[in-house]
Amino acid sequence: MSIRQSLLALLSKGTRYGYQLRTEFESSTGATWPLNIGQVYTTLSRMERDGLVSSGEQDEQGRVGYTITEAGRAEVERWFSTPVAQSDRPRDELVIKLAMAVAAKDIDVGAVIQRQRTATMRALQELTRAKRTGTDGAAQRLVLDSMIFQAEAEQRWLDHCEAVLKEAGE
Repeated sequence: MSIRQSLLALLSKGTRYGYQLRTEFESSTGATWPLNIGQVYTTLSRMERDGLVSSGEQDEQGRVGYTITEAGRAEVERWFSTPVAQSDRPRDELVIKLAMAVAAKDIDVGAVIQRQRTATMRALQELTRAKRTGTDGAAQRLVLDSMIFQAEAEQRWLDHCEAVLKEAGE
């Protein structure tokens, strides 16, 4: 997930200070991806260094507002117009864990899969409950829907893993 481009997208709506960016980011994602305020300010500092944002003067409360530059607008437009490639996504820890469990030979892979299945089902229930209780808009609903679909896909993949291991006699 690109914090940099997300902050630029929020800044494209107007000048914001760091805490506002954090709050708007978390609100847009339904607070499913908490954002550390230190990470916001570090990212803003780097973006200012790179000419993507400019900072204003401190207000009476000591807050500094940031404004997107033309270079920043170009970067966020490029981000929105470029599909996310599978190779750009981080490694999937679960896939690596199961591969290592199979390779280790002395690990009960079935137990690893079952523990994961239980955790994924619990997460799926929580996500479904969160969606049912309502969201603050389309952005939050899309985030929750994506997470629900990913959890459902993970359950199907775990079923597949069990079938492959059974077929292989492991």
